[in-house]
Amino acid sequence: MAETSLSPRALYEKVAELLRQRIFDRELSPGSWIDELKLAEEYGISRTPLREALKVLATEGLVTMKVRRGAYVTEVSDTDLADVYHLLALLESDAAEVVAVKATESQLRELESLHQELEKSVSNRERFFEINEAFHMRLLEIANNRWRDQMVADLRKVMKLNRHNSLLKSGRLEESLAEHRAIMAALMARDAAATAQRMREHFQNGLEAAA
Repeated sequence: MAETSLSPRALYEKVAELLRQRIFDRELSPGSWIDELKLAEEYGISRTPLREALKVLATEGLVTMKVRRGAYVTEVSDTDLADVYHLLALLESDAAEVVAVKATESQLRELESLHQELEKSVSNRERFFEINEAFHMRLLEIANNRWRDQMVADLRKVMKLNRHNSLLKSGRLEESLAEHRAIMAALMARDAAATAQRMREHFQNGLEAAA
């Protein structure tokens, strides 16, 4: 990565994305110290854009900055995880309720198509993660509240620090799929209350699996 080939802003955003993915892939594990000099050398950049990237990740909750000790990949406590799932349940159940009432038939078909992809990916965990997130993000887009979207995006980044612990638990992936079927059925019936309730249950069950 040549530092001169990108604008300063584009450079630190690119570095933030590279580090974000390494955190999600567990190349940088929770609690580990981030070696700034080593990373700067690896990426062929100065420490300035690297530090700006770390500030971005700290704002997202993925990195913790410690005085005189540097940056560490955030370790998510049980309390942190419960708080994140609680807020996601509130925000996404509200969005689901809106979608059940206001989505067009075309938009519901989009969600149904994503759900069918989820059904097909049950034997491929990484693909399941990808389609699962796409479904939730599309539902939020249809609900059309950019402030909620931003809050959910940040919360989901923190949740990803622990996602492998939840869906790797025996039987959890199949349970998650069954919960998605219930959400989809309530959406197609345009039952706002049931859709919101199924979404809340989905996150509650996810938290119990992650604990």
